Amino acid sequence: MNRRGRLIATLVAVLAALLLQVTVLPLFAWDVGGLGVVPDVVLLVVVATAVATDTRFATLTGFWAGLLLDIAPPADHLAGRWALALMVVGYVVGRLVHDHAADGPGGAVGGRLPAYARGRTPLPLALATAAGGSFVGLSVFALSGLLLGDSGSVGDLLPVTLVGLLLDVVAAVLVVPATLGLHARAAGERPPRSAQRMRVRA
Repeated sequence: MNRRGRLIATLVAVLAALLLQVTVLPLFAWDVGGLGVVPDVVLLVVVATAVATDTRFATLTGFWAGLLLDIAPPADHLAGRWALALMVVGYVVGRLVHDHAADGPGGAVGGRLPAYARGRTPLPLALATAAGGSFVGLSVFALSGLLLGDSGSVGDLLPVTLVGLLLDVVAAVLVVPATLGLHARAAGERPPRSAQRMRVRA
């Protein structure tokens, strides 16, 4: 994938996810312990970006996407917590996904998307990746809040984290294939098969 296409695809995906997460999804928030829990769409975009690109790019994407989430209203936590959490997500998912692949500046050998980003990874595996990334991100966010005194006790955070993880897995069915499809189009590749199936069903 060329750098310009990769950057544009990532920017569009992150900004669309951010707008969705802070404007529309709060209207359907699930109340858990007095907190409104919504799917972490921006986190899922970072997970898909880690699959479609390379570890370094995903880590940087996680940082600035998290920073935008930190300062976007109605943020009620210390700035930097989401930046840290999503940066860790980008790095961990990127390392795990690309552990057995060439992790070059284009995200693959010859600048092409990895095979798993072109739809050769089954949807259950993509959902497992999203679940793992969500667990890592939510855990880092919750632990940073405990260390900084910016959130409640472990007992208060545990149900919120579990519900958030469940919502993220459900949302990943749409968000991850859509983001992979956007990256595939930016690279001139065919979109992932899972994304094609979702479009046909719609």
